[in-house]
Amino acid sequence: MSRAEVEKVARLLGEGDAGALRFMEALPAEDLRRFREQVTAVLYDGAPEMLDRIAAATKLVPAAVAAAISQKALGPRLAAAVAGRLDPGRAADIIEKLPVPFTVESCAHLDPRRIAGVVDRLDEGLLVRIAVALAESADFLTMGRFVGHIRDRALTRILEQVDDEAVLRTGFYVDQPERLPHILRLMGDERLAGVVRAAAAGGLWEEALAVAGSVDGEQRERIAQLTARLEGSALDSLVRATHERGLWEALLPLVALLGEEDRTAVARLAALREPEVLRGVVRAVVGTGLWGEFLPLVGVLPEDGRKVVADTAALLGDGELDALVHEVDKRDLWELVLPLVELMDDAGKQRVFELPAFQDQAGS
Repeated sequence: MSRAEVEKVARLLGEGDAGALRFMEALPAEDLRRFREQVTAVLYDGAPEMLDRIAAATKLVPAAVAAAISQKALGPRLAAAVAGRLDPGRAADIIEKLPVPFTVESCAHLDPRRIAGVVDRLDEGLLVRIAVALAESADFLTMGRFVGHIRDRALTRILEQVDDEAVLRTGFYVDQPERLPHILRLMGDERLAGVVRAAAAGGLWEEALAVAGSVDGEQRERIAQLTARLEGSALDSLVRATHERGLWEALLPLVALLGEEDRTAVARLAALREPEVLRGVVRAVVGTGLWGEFLPLVGVLPEDGRKVVADTAALLGDGELDALVHEVDKRDLWELVLPLVELMDDAGKQRVFELPAFQDQAGS
């Protein structure tokens, strides 16, 4: 989600490539979102007085005439800037007189804070045509600005006309992530499964995990289950992408939601038989403290995989091991961790047995 926010800031600043801003991806997504809102205010609130004069002039002529002036004299960027200074109802009246291609090009330049008021006043059919055209032009970032403001009936019609990859990419850029659970509820399991398959086919696992991380409860569990039921090679690509990009903090909470059958299917993947991948998971879990999410998966790994995890854990520092034992004790996961301890060599076992947290547990 931090990457999505950086790309949105780059778009606001007119940067076609977000490369120069990539250093900001290390910042929390919520901080970047607030920064983007500040950038938006600076850019649009500081607009020249000329725009207000043009906007005032458009009120004196019929909407069709204002639309003709927008096309011939202003162009998409300036027309969008003027629309942002108009009453939303008046802006919608003019937009309805414009060709869809011109409106689509203008959408990318409209003040994001004005979108809700304008969208709410547009004819539903026109709104659907604009959204489909944005998808066809692959402007998913602009679609992400609009989708959270679109009424359910229009959303349903749009979903019927855009492909699964477009749905996923738009979800990644959505400006109102709090709307994602509702949007997912509008999609049946078959359609959501198609979006998951699109993530596998297009190598879009980072985007898919970001969307999954933006929802919780029933919708997150749906995503987890549908993902776990992909064919082996597709699911294996998720694990490999997670390992390569360091996304275990996003994936493990999803795995923790799975039932035993689905979790076992994940544990049997070829990628999770590779020692380097398993060692990478352990290192990630140490850094995130997600032992409670990881250990249920370890419990259904093949024995050679559990041995790799046990040997890696035995090499952790005393503080890291102690944190593991504390977490296990807090969440009562001893039945999952004790078999791991049994797989350690004698030196590893001795280190665990001597930990203060383990001594406390043994004493109780």
